Amino acid sequence: MALMRSGWLWRQTSVLKRWKLNWCDLWVDGSLCFYKSDSRRDIDHRVSLKIFCVDIRYGLECTGVTPPESQSRENLIVVQLKDGSAVNLCASSEDEALAWTLTLLETRRNPVFIYDPYHDSYQSVPLNSYQTVLITGPGVHQNIVQRDPFDGVTEHLALGLLAGVAAGAAMQSFLWMPFFLC
Repeated sequence: MALMRSGWLWRQTSVLKRWKLNWCDLWVDGSLCFYKSDSRRDIDHRVSLKIFCVDIRYGLECTGVTPPESQSRENLIVVQLKDGSAVNLCASSEDEALAWTLTLLETRRNPVFIYDPYHDSYQSVPLNSYQTVLITGPGVHQNIVQRDPFDGVTEHLALGLLAGVAAGAAMQSFLWMPFFLC
């Protein structure tokens, strides 16, 4: 898998809100990985931008976040996630923060790429309406399908309405039965 960008970034922890310096790798499949060192042995945190990212803010747009000591607000990057949480990052300079932001936005927007070892090239796998993603690796071939939550809602709604009308008609005839027997 191809590496889009890598380097040192400050990351704010989610519990104690402390700033830690992490080595960050942004992969072409949208994985933003944080490591304790640049040797990439111990992964500290991982975020999949293509699945969980909602918005990416940069610089003075990042409200409610205080940068680490000796860093300015222009160096901040905030990655908003679907669950309402955020990954707060801080670069060493404003130019680096802008470069990281543009790369994050590009990675989030572009389709997923897979490596084809037979042709020694990368092929794009666009996400369809069902958000099907093909994940491959050494000896791993998986097809992860995430269904649309509203797929089939209209059929279930129509069936429920039809069953309600039929039950109401049947109950109505039973309710008038005592008046006809008297």
